[in-house]
Amino acid sequence: MTAASFFNQARTLAKRFHRAEAGNIAAMFAIALIPIMGAVGGAIDYARINNARTAMQAALDTAALMVSKDATSTMTASQINQKAQDYFNALYKHSEVQNIMVNATYTNSTSKGSQIVMTGSGTMPTDFLQVVGYPSLTFGASSTTVWGTTKLRVALVLDNTGSMSSSGKMTALKTAAKNLIDTLSTAAKTNGDVYISVIPFAKDVNVSSIATTSSTWLRWDLGQCYQSNGRSSTWKGFITQSECQAIGNSSWTATTKTGWTGCVSDRYNTPTAYDTLSSAPYTTVQTAPNVSDHNTQFPAENYPDCPTSLMPLSYDWTALKNKIDAMQPQGNTNQAIGMAWGWLSLLQQSPFDAPAEDPNYKYTKAVILLSDGDNTQNRISTTASAIDARQKLLCDNAKAAGIQIYTIQVNTNNDNNSSVMSYCASSTSNYFSTTSANGINTAFSSIGTSLSKLRIAR
Repeated sequence: MTAASFFNQARTLAKRFHRAEAGNIAAMFAIALIPIMGAVGGAIDYARINNARTAMQAALDTAALMVSKDATSTMTASQINQKAQDYFNALYKHSEVQNIMVNATYTNSTSKGSQIVMTGSGTMPTDFLQVVGYPSLTFGASSTTVWGTTKLRVALVLDNTGSMSSSGKMTALKTAAKNLIDTLSTAAKTNGDVYISVIPFAKDVNVSSIATTSSTWLRWDLGQCYQSNGRSSTWKGFITQSECQAIGNSSWTATTKTGWTGCVSDRYNTPTAYDTLSSAPYTTVQTAPNVSDHNTQFPAENYPDCPTSLMPLSYDWTALKNKIDAMQPQGNTNQAIGMAWGWLSLLQQSPFDAPAEDPNYKYTKAVILLSDGDNTQNRISTTASAIDARQKLLCDNAKAAGIQIYTIQVNTNNDNNSSVMSYCASSTSNYFSTTSANGINTAFSSIGTSLSKLRIAR
């Protein structure tokens, strides 16, 4: 065959192939199939790698938290790394990942707190991408755990009223509160990282641990007022003599310094309409006491059911637990006064003058309020709704000031949930309701974990 004949035949065959549409479609599909299969296969490989990376991130996060609990300034870098490796290996279960490398670095700074940085990397063999020249892909993750940049100051505001003597509540409270102290103490690497105050309350609180009869932030001009109707007497409040006389048919008994056991009552302001919110602004805010304004001072009272004296912020864990053990149930319920003094114990002002704060740290301030019943009496009222209204305003002001409030209602009588207790909590997760004494420990345990847990920064 001549060259001309060959090219003529080839030209004819080419024209016939050009007119064969079915052949074109098959060829085009064959050509397109390669990138389609590559994309699908690549997506499968990337999904496997992403799954392995996500699991590595979770393992690093958990391992970093665990190592940070063990870390001390005396541990060597190799010891930190070994602990990190051990924890990670126990957590990471992707055997198909090769060449895994894990590293942990521990740093400690007075001004910046302590830090564990963990990094990890690994190589995953590919099933499909190897066809296009990627037999494996490398990935990595990191986790940073920081602690010591936030210090805790916690007020334990604990119901010491008579009803706490039933159903084993006081015994359970003492155990739970001491366990909480142990939990929070373990979150302290150095003295002062965690401070705790203890505020037992009934109708009053007992300030004998921080006051004497000559303390200038106390006032002594109030007494018990009763109005007689000829056959019986009605209590009209803990007020001044002139206020009592204005009621009519009344008798007034002064408060005496002799025999004073340390109890103080609520602060209040105006002598008229004193069972309203506007009459007692100093029960809902933390205005510092001033000798020139009696209304800002704390009224001393000869209250027969005075609870155990309060304890200011301290990191003497043994003394704090001894204070808890000394509590005894007696008296009526005034949650608001306990809440007010719990908040006050966290402040750098009279009468507590809490320890100064280091500007290099953040401070978490929390009040944990536990009570087993509704409010029954304060300085001027035995009406629960009036006491509750004042307490709600007090809680609003505390939360606005940055105080985290946890509340625990111990409801062994299966009464309705306390609206004021749930209202006062900073969030729904900060409110705990239990129908048994055993639930007290569960609530305190949850709160302890919430306050002391370490934070993953990145």
